[in-house]
Amino acid sequence: MLDAAVATFAKRGYRAASMDEIAVAAGVSKPLVYLYLHSKDELYSACVRREAEALQAAVRAAVEPGAPADRQLWSGLLAFFEHTAAHPDGWAILYSQARTVGEPFAEEVAAMRAEIAEFVRALIGAAAADAHCDPVLADREVAGLAHALVGAAESLAGWGAAHSGRENAATLMNFAWSGLANLMRGGRWEPSAR
Repeated sequence: MLDAAVATFAKRGYRAASMDEIAVAAGVSKPLVYLYLHSKDELYSACVRREAEALQAAVRAAVEPGAPADRQLWSGLLAFFEHTAAHPDGWAILYSQARTVGEPFAEEVAAMRAEIAEFVRALIGAAAADAHCDPVLADREVAGLAHALVGAAESLAGWGAAHSGRENAATLMNFAWSGLANLMRGGRWEPSAR
């Protein structure tokens, strides 16, 4: 039932999708859909939760604890892009629809995004500590870098859907790791005084 709902919501959007259409796609009766999920809102929330949990699980499972920082980042990015490419309907619900439909769906996606950003923050923070970076970097910038990386990954997943997950992960890795590696060595870009 959730598979049919995800596909229908991704194709038609939340507002245009009907419970009748979802029931037909699932091969069940409309009353059965309502028996398990009492409303369209509950069904959509269940879809958002399932897709968010699957994405988070894929990223977390791919990151090997104890691996070098660049390898952990690469593994997480690759898992993210491979998952979004393999589940385009789920990604459409999370990225382009749930955010715009409104509450409580946007709040659920924001919570998922915050969990992923925190996971990335911990990875970058551990890499900074391992590289013996200035502690000010870890305290002041790591959270911002994590959010920037998550936002870049989301944007690239939407833009680069025609490319392989590996290509997208390599593109973002080249962009992010060059800057992160420089920061880990103590190199910082500073605006010039005018």
